[in-house]
Amino acid sequence: MTAPVLGGGSAAPLPGEPDEGREPTGSVDLEQRLGDGDGGRMTLFEHLAELRRRVLVCAGAILVTAVAGWFLYNPVLGFMKEGYVNFCHLHRSRVLSCNLLVQEPAQGFLTRLKLASYIGVALATPVWLWQVWRFITPGLRRNEKRYAVPFVLSAIVLFCMGVGIAILVWPKALNWLIGVSGSGVAAAYTLSSYVSLYVLVCLVFGLVFLYPIVVVFLMISGVVPSARWRRWRRPAIVVLCAVAAIVTPSNDPFTFLAMAIPMIVFYELSILVGRLLRK
Repeated sequence: MTAPVLGGGSAAPLPGEPDEGREPTGSVDLEQRLGDGDGGRMTLFEHLAELRRRVLVCAGAILVTAVAGWFLYNPVLGFMKEGYVNFCHLHRSRVLSCNLLVQEPAQGFLTRLKLASYIGVALATPVWLWQVWRFITPGLRRNEKRYAVPFVLSAIVLFCMGVGIAILVWPKALNWLIGVSGSGVAAAYTLSSYVSLYVLVCLVFGLVFLYPIVVVFLMISGVVPSARWRRWRRPAIVVLCAVAAIVTPSNDPFTFLAMAIPMIVFYELSILVGRLLRK
């Protein structure tokens, strides 16, 4: 039942009566957009509470594994030092000591704490990846979930490949860096700078190796078709080599080639995979 309106026009609803002709606005629209894939609805505050819970679970898992990383510090540091120690034994005159130096009283403790945190993040990877996955998947549609699983698995594999190549190329890169320093120069690295550079090289390689995921996503979403990527092949190779030269922390040719060659190969493979997925 509606109240009559003088002078024509549409009738206004009585108080307490729903207005069926109007579209929902404001917070109702927001809650509808935040609905999960199973047909349920969550408010914005419920999503924030869910995010807080999962962040706390991730933080707790990393804290526990970081404690384990504290006790794994010596074997992990020994593995990281292997390239430097080998060079030291082969070229005694080029290094002052086979041991890494600590220049400040707290430097050793802080470096151990930092490396333990890195180990904790690595060991807790299954936990925080699962928490991220469980947070984002309720908002995905069925066809989006079909692509999400291969994308996530591919990202993990590519990141691990990048870290693995960084570890393999590190001894050669270190040898070149020490050798190019010049005659009459002896190396004496601090613990903090050595660990930081080692971790940075691994992280940069891992992140750069994720770029094929972006290329494939742009192709299957139709933003940049595969034909355009094929036309961009020659300038893309130049750009990829320039990026590899810029982001390589150690600036040596071995690390540069170890990054540039896989990036070019991944570019070609990304075009092929994108064409297959679009069919």
